[in-house]
Amino acid sequence: MFDMENEVCTAIGTPNKAIVLYWGKRDFDLNLPLNSSASMTLDENLNTRTSVIFSPKVKADTIYIDGKEQRISGSSERKISVLHDTLDEIRSLSGIKSKALIVSKNSFPQSVGLASSASGAVTLVYAAVNAAKLQLSNKEMSIMVRKISGSGCRSVFGGFSAWKKGAKSDGTDSYAEQIEEASYWPEVIDVIGMVSAVKKKVSTDAGHMITSKTSILIKPRAAQADKDTVTIYDAIRKKDFERFAYIVMRDSNNMHATMLDSWPPIIYLTDKSREVMEAIHELNDSEGKLIAAYAFDAGPNPHVFTTRKYERKVVEILESILGVGKNYITGQGKGPRLLKDSDSLINLDTLTPK
Repeated sequence: MFDMENEVCTAIGTPNKAIVLYWGKRDFDLNLPLNSSASMTLDENLNTRTSVIFSPKVKADTIYIDGKEQRISGSSERKISVLHDTLDEIRSLSGIKSKALIVSKNSFPQSVGLASSASGAVTLVYAAVNAAKLQLSNKEMSIMVRKISGSGCRSVFGGFSAWKKGAKSDGTDSYAEQIEEASYWPEVIDVIGMVSAVKKKVSTDAGHMITSKTSILIKPRAAQADKDTVTIYDAIRKKDFERFAYIVMRDSNNMHATMLDSWPPIIYLTDKSREVMEAIHELNDSEGKLIAAYAFDAGPNPHVFTTRKYERKVVEILESILGVGKNYITGQGKGPRLLKDSDSLINLDTLTPK
């Protein structure tokens, strides 16, 4: 009998922002991508906190996300269904028999292109693995997270990381590795503008499927992204921001062009999104070099990479377009970590969310 059951483990983790984007899948069940990708893990200004407990008193695996209970067993939502399989895998590896209670809270909106699924997946796996007292490598956790949220596998690491697409059908060679720690190039930050906090009409999973099956641009896009992942690694190592910025913007434009080429077309960007793009190009032109780079995930909200030196200029541009107080400023995060018992989101007496 596993004698550490009934202990709560709480973790905090963060989303990452792709600098070479992942779009399109070769295997939807295992979340295997068509292209390799790279990202910067964000700091805890955007975060997810997750508490996990395995207990005989829990009758069925249960998860609460931002106060709402989500059905796990028999769920039609892919991420929740895969979560059930992940918990079974953790139980198998640890010898635990009990079901799990999971309580998760985000500090930022979900389903608006800010990668809440990435931070949610990495904190859940990190908390559950530690609650089960498993000794897993970062590679093993990255693979486990990838099955729930593809991009989440990069949030296992701090600083900059790259996700190798892999070639094997079982996905054992598709995982993330760290490029550089957060302390290597700390001047690089991400200023996020909130164009909209409304849940997007086309989910990320649905978008991946539509584009993968219908876009005639998806294959050349994947090939270019593979090249850009290698190139941006070199730019990071050399701390070459202009080269970094050029790759980030071209890749973002390329991905959204591929979405537009899908059928029916997928359009996440809005007029405000495009206004930000134009303003960043004007800023770079006025400086005579690339000092800022926009990038958009599957949503309308711009991520603008810049350095601490130019932070104020970027913030002023976003405020002039989107309004004051509608942005987040994040540095580089260090990856998931455990919190104190007092930070638990679970009431141990009643096994309910706090």
